Amino acid sequence: MVGLRLSQKQLEKTALQFKMRNMKKKNDYKSIDGLEEKVLLIRRLSKKTKGGNSISFSALVVVGDMKGKVGIGLGHGLEVPQAIKKGMSLARRTMVSVPINNETIPHDIRVKYKGAELLLRPAAQGVGLKVGSVARPILSLAGITNVSGKILRSRNKITNAYAIMEALKNLKSRNN
Repeated sequence: MVGLRLSQKQLEKTALQFKMRNMKKKNDYKSIDGLEEKVLLIRRLSKKTKGGNSISFSALVVVGDMKGKVGIGLGHGLEVPQAIKKGMSLARRTMVSVPINNETIPHDIRVKYKGAELLLRPAAQGVGLKVGSVARPILSLAGITNVSGKILRSRNKITNAYAIMEALKNLKSRNN
């Protein structure tokens, strides 16, 4: 049998590439003080001025504890890290409590927020998050693992994120 012979340097290089590929997948959520964070969107904004182009950045960030609290923030800054930092601080200030019943939402909800319309329904155990776009990371950081839904009429991620937060605010627990 003819085997592949790799030098030590080639083995180290492939191992490093494999490690970097896996790190990118694992570093989606960064945990600080018990809260997990995820950057949903980074936009580059350009404005024409008398002196030329003025460039800034905006970042949409979601923060949650995976136990029923989640918040989103939209930060603006002259550099990307500055925008992310502002978005995270805003997300921590605007956190809401979400009622969770058996790892899903307690009831159906339909919300209209600006141009977006959102429909969320509870799902059976093991179904997973059957929603698209920015809904999946927001609901997973809230601690919801089984839900199905549809985002209608809007493709704007920022508007859809705020529509999801509006829906989570309007949820009522089953005890009431």
